[in-house]
Amino acid sequence: MRILTCLTASLLGAATMLAQPPAASAEGDRNWQACIGTTTAPNERVTACSVVIDGKTETGKRLAGAYCNRGHGLTEKRDLDAAMADLNEAIKLDPDYACAYTNRGRVHAFKRDLDHAMADYDAALRIDPTFALAYNNRGDAWFGKGDLDRALTDFDAAIKHNPSLAIAYGNRGYLHHRKRDTARAIADYSVQIKLKPDVLAYINRGNVYRDTEQLERAAADYGAAAKIAPTDPRGWRNRGMIRLYQGDTKRGIADYDKALQYDPADAYSWNNRGQAKMRLGNKAGAIADFRKALEINPSLRTAREGLQQLGAVQ
Repeated sequence: MRILTCLTASLLGAATMLAQPPAASAEGDRNWQACIGTTTAPNERVTACSVVIDGKTETGKRLAGAYCNRGHGLTEKRDLDAAMADLNEAIKLDPDYACAYTNRGRVHAFKRDLDHAMADYDAALRIDPTFALAYNNRGDAWFGKGDLDRALTDFDAAIKHNPSLAIAYGNRGYLHHRKRDTARAIADYSVQIKLKPDVLAYINRGNVYRDTEQLERAAADYGAAAKIAPTDPRGWRNRGMIRLYQGDTKRGIADYDKALQYDPADAYSWNNRGQAKMRLGNKAGAIADFRKALEINPSLRTAREGLQQLGAVQ
């Protein structure tokens, strides 16, 4: 599951959203624009918002926005205590700031404090009952607490209030898969991919296809994930597994070669490539892979059995 943060550009970027619009010169300030920009990288956001805050040129909602967005950047860097301090300050400056409550809830969630996370999402929704991100994130918290029905209700509400919120479809798809409702899971992942294709969306839909034995479709989705992010091992190793299921051993090995290039610490990829090499009669290669798998994970039974089968028990 994934939870989203919100930035304040839509709230603070337009003077008409403020009771007392700031001077035009502040609108054009480079640091201010980097602080509120939706595409600013976390490190750059923290730096830019710090300049705005330390410069003491902003007050009220704009200053709250700078703290909120710096809190966002710090959260992305997983500097959670500093992020919490900034979001507390944002809420202190503007107690009706729904976005700040939602972002603070996200920090609580990363800290595994789901009760406080939900309290913040509740506060955001009292301020703005149409806030789709808050519904999505509260749904994730309900999922974390094991209440799938309430999670589903919140994901439904997120999609109702923002039909373009791709991650809400992804989270609802994950929930449907968990409930073994594979048709609805595939439908939701398909909408997510149409709206905003990303690695995890393809991996998750591929997992549903795999579990329903639609192996060609699973392989296609894992391949799409590898194409989007060729240095991410997940697409390669998942497609490699499917190819081994299909008996396409050589191409399965090629996929595991790529997976291990980008994640050499994955014992299961070493083991699976070893199994494939053993299938092709490459005894030395299989032994080397099984030994590497056991070096990483000494309790991996299938790798140990592979060595026994090859007469190479250490």
